Amino acid sequence: MRFHHDHAELYIPDGASEAEAFERTTHLGIGAHQDDLEIMAYHGIAACYGRRDSWFGGVTCTNGSGSSRTGLYADLSDEEMMRVRREEQRKAAFVGEYSFIAQLAYPSAQVKDPSDSRLREDLFHLLEATRPGTVYTHNPADKHSSHIAVVIPTILAIRDLPADARPRWVLGCEVWRNLDWLGDDEKVGLDVSERPNLASALVGLFDSQISGGKRYDLATLGRWHANATYFDSHGTDQSQRMIYAMDLSTLIAEPTVDIVDYVISAIDRFREDVRASLERQLGRR
Repeated sequence: MRFHHDHAELYIPDGASEAEAFERTTHLGIGAHQDDLEIMAYHGIAACYGRRDSWFGGVTCTNGSGSSRTGLYADLSDEEMMRVRREEQRKAAFVGEYSFIAQLAYPSAQVKDPSDSRLREDLFHLLEATRPGTVYTHNPADKHSSHIAVVIPTILAIRDLPADARPRWVLGCEVWRNLDWLGDDEKVGLDVSERPNLASALVGLFDSQISGGKRYDLATLGRWHANATYFDSHGTDQSQRMIYAMDLSTLIAEPTVDIVDYVISAIDRFREDVRASLERQLGRR
């Protein structure tokens, strides 16, 4: 498969052919940066690990050139940092037994340009080739601009597919804003209790970020533990670790639904829930 950027690459850890790697993919993660998949799409990675009837494929859209860097990485140029982050992502794909990892190498500024359709086109061709049943991507209420710049073309690329080729389940997951605020009847709780050693290994592989001053390894596992405990205020914990996700499948099944309206309506329901709870306690309802 040819991608728009010359530095884009496709890595298949077990050496399978490109056609086989795409065809066997059942779960696909689409993230902005190297390590986003391991943080937000671990549910899919774990579901496929060690199996031959389910495979996780990954897509990382940006090139990693803007990463923060200190210590060992403090003096690296943008080009050198890009090479480090590409290699870290390859290592994660090998350890996690991914079907493939596609690193599309877009500069963040290009991804954020709504008039540039190249990322949408690359994603369309990957989705067309893999036809996964489940897609994990960023949630559209995330606070990182690059994450929003990836989830929008992801949704649009899926909508570009024929109806019978679209994934059944599209999930917007947590990275740079959690989804605790979603109503319990809307929140998708993804149990990631299994293989905590694998989760720790995968997030821990991105040394350039961790040593660079961002303890994503501790923060990610801490969030998962907190989600599991705070998921239900009255019942006992049903899992040890949990990722929250927003179900975006409606945006795929009903392509005329406006993406902005869909997300804002969820925020409005949260606002109304808080208002109703306070007013009941004040005796106004």
